[in-house]
Amino acid sequence: MTRKRAVLGLIVLAVAVFLGWRFVRPMNIFIVEKDFERPVSTAIIPEPFETLSAKECAACHQEFYDEWSTTIHSQAWTDPYFQVDFRFDGSQQICKNCHIPLDRQQENIVLGFRDKDKWDPILKPNPDFDPVLQHEGVTCAACHLREGKILGPFGSDETPHPVQKMENVNQTCVKCHVVGGDRWDTFFRFPPCGTVAEITATKAMKKREPQPPSRGNSGEKVVEDVAALGCVECHMPLVERALVKGGKIRPVRQHLWRGGHDPEMVKSGLSINLLEETPPSSEKRKFTLSITNVGAAHYLPTGTPDRHLTVSLRVLDGDGRVLEEESHTLKRTILWRPFIIDLWDTRLPRGQLRTYDIEFSVAGKPPPVAVEAVVRYFLVDEKRRKRIGYDKKEATSYEVFRQRVTFNKN
Repeated sequence: MTRKRAVLGLIVLAVAVFLGWRFVRPMNIFIVEKDFERPVSTAIIPEPFETLSAKECAACHQEFYDEWSTTIHSQAWTDPYFQVDFRFDGSQQICKNCHIPLDRQQENIVLGFRDKDKWDPILKPNPDFDPVLQHEGVTCAACHLREGKILGPFGSDETPHPVQKMENVNQTCVKCHVVGGDRWDTFFRFPPCGTVAEITATKAMKKREPQPPSRGNSGEKVVEDVAALGCVECHMPLVERALVKGGKIRPVRQHLWRGGHDPEMVKSGLSINLLEETPPSSEKRKFTLSITNVGAAHYLPTGTPDRHLTVSLRVLDGDGRVLEEESHTLKRTILWRPFIIDLWDTRLPRGQLRTYDIEFSVAGKPPPVAVEAVVRYFLVDEKRRKRIGYDKKEATSYEVFRQRVTFNKN
C-alpha cells in the first residue's frame, strides 16, 4: 500500500509540475513554416530604386502613396498598441516578418534556428538595416518586390522598372494573413488569425458541405484556391485611374485595406434593425434587435481574437436612466493555458442573422418611455489591455449602431 501511494504521489507530482510548466512556458500559438520563417529578401534592388522607401514609389505613384499613408499597413510597426503587445510577448523575431517584412527593415539577419520549431533564431547584426524604412511597416516593396523583380497587376517591360505580372493578386495577402497551429497541444477551430479559414468554412456552411480541417500549417502554400478568397475585391476596391501621372486610364485597385479600424467599413458589413414585436400582454412590451453579417465573407469581427462586438438593449425612463438592460458579446473565446482550446465562438459568420430580445413591464415606477439599442466594435480586449500595461491614447472602440425608440405608456 505504501509503495502504491508513493507511485501515485510521484504521478500526481509529475502532472502538477507539467501543468505548472504549461502555465509559465513561452506560448507559441502557430507553426513557423519555411515560407514564413524569414523576411522578404532585398538582396537585389531593381533600378532605379535606392532605398525601397514608399517615398521613392510616390515619385510616379502619388495617389497610391497617399492612400497607403492612411492605412494600418503603414503603421504596422509603429502602432503603439502593437509595440506594447510585442514587447509583452517577448519581442519575438517571427512577428517582425509580417510587421516589417523586408530584411533591411530588421536590425538582425536570421542565420538559422536553435530549435526545431524555429522560435529561437540565430541572429547577427544586419549591415543593411534601414531604421527609416523600418518605420514604414508594410511598405510598397513588402508586396511588390520578390527576387529582385517588381510585381504588379499588369506586366510590362516598357516602364522605368520592368514589372512582372502577379499570378494572383491575393497571393501576397495570404503571406501574412494565414497562420496555423497544427500542434499536439493546440485545438483551434480556426487558426489564431483565421480570416482565410473562416472564408473557406463559411463557404462550406452555405453549401452545406463538410467543413475543412480546422488546423493546418502557415504560409502561402496552404491555400489551394487563392483566387477565390476575394481579399482584394473587398479591401482594395477598383477605381478608374492611371497607374502613373499621364498614363492610361483603366481599372486599378485602391491601396486602402480598410477593415476593423474603419467604422464605415464595419458598418457596411452589418445590417442592424430594431423592431417592436407584438406584445405578449397589455402590460408588457417586447423589442428585438436583429444583426446580420451581410458584407464580410469571413466572420465578423475577424483577425485577432481580442476584437469583438457588444450589443446592449436598454429600457429607459423619462430622465434617460436605465431601468433594465440586456447585454451580449459577439466574440471568439479561447483557452490559452495549459492547452490551447477554442471554447466558443459567438461571432457572425457570413450571411448569418442573430436576434436579441428585451421584454419588460410598462407598469413599473418610474414608467419606461424608451428602448435604446447600441452596438459597439472593440479593437482591443480591455482585460488584455490592462494586463500588458497599455496606456491607450486613442479610441479602442466605437459605435456602429445606436437607435432609440420612444413610446407612450398606453
